[in-house]
Parts: sequence; C-alpha cells; structure tokens
Amino acid sequence: MNTTEEELWDVISQPGHLELTHPFSKSHSVISWPGVGSKDVLIYLSGVRYERYFTDWNEGKGYILQIGGKKGKKSKVIWEISSEENNTFLSITIYPHFLANAPRFLSFLPYKLLLRPKLTSYLNSVLGGINYYLVEKESVPKNHFGTHKWFS
Repeated sequence: MNTTEEELWDVISQPGHLELTHPFSKSHSVISWPGVGSKDVLIYLSGVRYERYFTDWNEGKGYILQIGGKKGKKSKVIWEISSEENNTFLSITIYPHFLANAPRFLSFLPYKLLLRPKLTSYLNSVLGGINYYLVEKESVPKNHFGTHKWFS
C-alpha cells in the first residue's frame, strides 16, 4: 500500500469504509461500530447481501470477522496490517465456509480450480480499491479493476 500503517488503519477502521474503497460495493451500512461486536451490512453490485460481525479488533493492526448471509454458514476473514522497512502491507485472508466440511480429497480440485481463482481476483480488486482510495483520495469507481462473476 502506498501509505503508512496509521493512515491505512484510519481508512479500514472507518465506519462504512467499503462504500469508499470497495469496487463491488453498492452500499455499506453500519449497525454498530467500532471494536469487537461491530456489525455492518455490505450489499454488492450484484445484489448479494452479507453481514459482517467482528470477533477480534486489534487497534492499529487489524481485525477478524465473520461474513455471510443473514442465516446460514459464515466465512472467517482476517485483515492484517504489517510493515517492513518503508513498506506497508495489508493482507486479507479468507477461510470460506464452502467445502469446509468436505473431505480434503473431494474439496481439493473444486477449491483449486473454482474457488481460489475467484477469491484471488476478488481480493486483488478489494486491495486495489483500498490503495486507489489512499492515493487518489476519492472513492474507487465501481468495477474499476474489472467485473466479478459473483459480486458485479
């Protein structure tokens, strides 16, 4: 990211930040904020609606959340800020609920061939959107890095 850890944290810990930084966000409304127990709702351009519930909040460093539909299984997502020398990094790790309970030998190919490429493309766009916002100081345009089959 083209920024400092502090500036990055200020952006990703801001209520409703995905409306400014997320290329596939139609709306991002906050129910409660900030800290553990925070809750918000993200509606994608495709109409998919996900609720996010924050289970861990490490001030200045990141957070862990559960994301998914109002009912049903949730995926775990970890946002972590780090730095090395003069470089600031943001990593987003997703532990999808899809195929989580399937035997490894059955889930390996669908994960590698279908899920992982789509998640990688999605995360590259999300991270690119945050960096765009930090550099340009304006909201990232919708589908700025291309469309996404699940969320555009």
